[in-house]
Amino acid sequence: MALSNRTLAGMRQSSWIRQMFEAGDKLKKKLGPDNVFDLSLGNPVTEPPALVAEALLKLAEKPLPGMHRYMPNAGYTHTRNAVAGALSRELGMAFGGEDIVMTCGAAGAINVALKAILEPGEEVVLLCPYFPEYISYVENHGGAVRKIPAGKHFVPEPDCLENSIGAGTRVVIINSPNNPTGIMYDDSFLAVLSKALIRKSREYGRPIYLISDEPYRRILYDGIDYASPVKHYANSIIASSFSKDLALPGERIGYLAVNPVMEGKTEMLNGFIYCNRILGFVNAPAMMQHLVSNLLQVSVSIDGYQRKRDFLYHGLQSLGFNVIKPAGAFYMFPQIGDGDDIGFVGKLMDYGVLAVPGSGFGAPGYIRLSYCVEDEVLEGALRGIKKAVG
Repeated sequence: MALSNRTLAGMRQSSWIRQMFEAGDKLKKKLGPDNVFDLSLGNPVTEPPALVAEALLKLAEKPLPGMHRYMPNAGYTHTRNAVAGALSRELGMAFGGEDIVMTCGAAGAINVALKAILEPGEEVVLLCPYFPEYISYVENHGGAVRKIPAGKHFVPEPDCLENSIGAGTRVVIINSPNNPTGIMYDDSFLAVLSKALIRKSREYGRPIYLISDEPYRRILYDGIDYASPVKHYANSIIASSFSKDLALPGERIGYLAVNPVMEGKTEMLNGFIYCNRILGFVNAPAMMQHLVSNLLQVSVSIDGYQRKRDFLYHGLQSLGFNVIKPAGAFYMFPQIGDGDDIGFVGKLMDYGVLAVPGSGFGAPGYIRLSYCVEDEVLEGALRGIKKAVG
């Protein structure tokens, strides 16, 4: 046998998102590409802002000396300072460049953090519904997953939250705005979560860390402001990327930011820098670090995503779906009437529509629809969904 048992088990339980992506290729061959409406993948069709191309062209025509060489494993000083400045303005906290480690996307950032923090067997708490690959990230570093069931509006009930944090808990991961629901955890919930983590950290005599996965932080609708956990909890860590706000998912550029008031933050940051290297990332992509350092005030058009959100939301409501209107990101998570999310996803495929069952996100009975697609794909998908509900 060529592969390890662990790898084989992981492949058998591979992400529903990836499974639907592969199913989409087969469906396109069967029905023709124009008859398939793929809402399964969060792969934005929106092109990066024009300033991204201008900045890339400038780097290509006037390359900086040593632009493609190694740099310190934490990243270029000017990039870290730029990220820190942007975070300080957005979140109202005094971040410094020394609080930042540049990474290979948010996924790389989370893996670096978990590698640095976890002892074998320690628990990582996930809030349902969650991004499914968190489970693999935790298992990559010998951790164990504990899941908190979703409460009303996909926010855990306080008692359930408190009871799910035990003596073995080392990390809690939150994702806001959330993939797959599009909800944002507000300040009132973050205050409850933070107080619970403070109590439990004191009870067990060691810090419990909160990792906030924030690639959608700047994709917010209806003029709302982002609610940040760093304002509530000292032992918080931001993992983020430029995949969504600059539409650069394939460039794998992101960062870790440690709360400036964290006790022992220097040791934590040194651990992140070390793990960034020994996990094989070595450093974040050099050219992308130069690129994003001058684009911290730039973002894709939020109005375009909000228009798509409203179209899909009202369309699903008109078909009788129970669905929460997303506050951010570009996903919608309607409830399936009979609770059979996997069966309904199969039925949608009969009409050329690709979606992802909520079971893959720890929330059976729902499906995830991604609306970062062309308008005609959304329109075709709604027609197919209408046929599926009969």
